[in-house]
Amino acid sequence: MARSLQIVVWLLVLTGSRICVSAEFRPDIEYANVDGESLKLDASIPDGKGPFPVAILIHGGGWGRGDKANVHVPPTEPLTRANFTWFSIDYRLAPAHHWPACIDDVRTAIRWVKAHAAEFNGDPRRIALVGYSAGGHLAAYAAVTADDDTRVQAVVICAGPTDLVADCERRGGVSPSLQALFHRDVKIDDDVRTILRDASPIAQAKSNSPSCLLIHGTVDISVLYPQSVAYQKRMRELNVPCELITIPGGSHDIKRWNTLEPGYEQKMVDWLTRVLGDPR
Repeated sequence: MARSLQIVVWLLVLTGSRICVSAEFRPDIEYANVDGESLKLDASIPDGKGPFPVAILIHGGGWGRGDKANVHVPPTEPLTRANFTWFSIDYRLAPAHHWPACIDDVRTAIRWVKAHAAEFNGDPRRIALVGYSAGGHLAAYAAVTADDDTRVQAVVICAGPTDLVADCERRGGVSPSLQALFHRDVKIDDDVRTILRDASPIAQAKSNSPSCLLIHGTVDISVLYPQSVAYQKRMRELNVPCELITIPGGSHDIKRWNTLEPGYEQKMVDWLTRVLGDPR
């Protein structure tokens, strides 16, 4: 087992008193090995018997950059404070690995977490995927295409592209990131349009998809805000519970969202608590 680190988070509550929330952090745990490439995750384990609800964090970076511990990861602090067991995962990146390697890894990670959740005080029956940017796309896609082995109960999509066809058409061609992911050039022809549609969560959504929370900034120029508006509309047409937290003036930089909408992280935790159950 990888080395452990005890993290203590102090919370100020309305009364002015302090609550000490203790969590154990275990980095670099191998969840799979694919052709000699070790795929790892970090784990945060709340103090207590649990079982606590679980969040699997999927980093962004355009499917070709980033890792489980960098600036492209969804916020971990509010989950730690709220006594969630959480896992932040790595996955294979383009262009060395083309689609569907990254989504295959996400599904493998979900299976691993379900099998091992109890070892981390987590509840395998209460799992949410939380992804940012490209990680939001992977979280959404994994959620709507799940089978019994990979089914989760909730998904949070932070500025994630959910309609790859619409995104490329508004750009006038396939983006460099998607060219690397799908090993295609810039031209959008019928074959490429089919590939993009098949990999788009909005085209794969089903009525049994898990409850969904979208978080998006209104001035995002990397992934346009209307993508989340359209995705919410589609999910509601399917009678899937879907909420949208808007970050007024928010760009694609998730690290700045808290300065623009200070309560959004707590709203995310409150939503997860309603869907998955109180973690305390």
